[in-house]
Amino acid sequence: MSRRLRRALAGAAHAVVLLVAAEGAAADTPPSPPPIQDNSFLLEEAYNQEPHVVQHINTFQHSLRDGSWSYSLTQEWPLRSQRHQLSYTLPLEGGNGSAGIGSVALNYRLQLAGSGETRFACAPRFTILLPTGDETAGRGLGATGAQFDVPISVVAGPRWVFHANAGGTWVPSARNATGDRADIAGWNLGASTVFLAGPRGNALVEVLWTRFQTVVGPGRKSVEDSVLVSPGLRWAYNFKSGLQIVPGLALPLGVGPSRGERSLFLYLSFEHPFGRAPR
Repeated sequence: MSRRLRRALAGAAHAVVLLVAAEGAAADTPPSPPPIQDNSFLLEEAYNQEPHVVQHINTFQHSLRDGSWSYSLTQEWPLRSQRHQLSYTLPLEGGNGSAGIGSVALNYRLQLAGSGETRFACAPRFTILLPTGDETAGRGLGATGAQFDVPISVVAGPRWVFHANAGGTWVPSARNATGDRADIAGWNLGASTVFLAGPRGNALVEVLWTRFQTVVGPGRKSVEDSVLVSPGLRWAYNFKSGLQIVPGLALPLGVGPSRGERSLFLYLSFEHPFGRAPR
């Protein structure tokens, strides 16, 4: 691990400790805003946006092995109520001196059970993947795909929250850089543990397994597995206007079939009210 990266992680950990200490010193002040909830990094939590609250999520991941990088902007909007949520994800990918847009995602998520105020929550997501990326540059699938994911969240106690994801991806007639086509699929499983050091500072560890097929010839495909273990930190800045800013950072590390992979992951979320809240 580089000296600069160690300093960044140490600084973030110090920030969390200061936030926790400040919260303890202010025990006689009015209650703080609710704990950070919908700000996981590699996984997603089972909490839709509340009515009249929108979230803008920025992520940046930089590979420390080959220098490639990816950035994404996601906006999540409630549809009349917390039960229904619409969102989109705009990805940018770069490496080897080139960069461009990837596969844009259009998402719908249903708050099937619970919410951020219950011990258990489940919010299945359905996604359409658009063929917006350039597959000849390795940044797209060359076809429209579909994806589903089922996140669940469990509050295990005042300090601990657990999340799990399971899903799959289907892309008929996907195309590779040489123009070959084949039907491909992918699967994902993930779990995370979040330690609530305080309402404004959390530590988390995420584990993510993915298996995805790639086109290697006409009607032919290969299978690639990936396993990442990602420790991270996140903290919040809350404003009287209702704006919440959540920065975070993590260090995804490859294990098993991904041994040797490591990257720096940066996170920045802006969440704020919009429109006129119902009376």
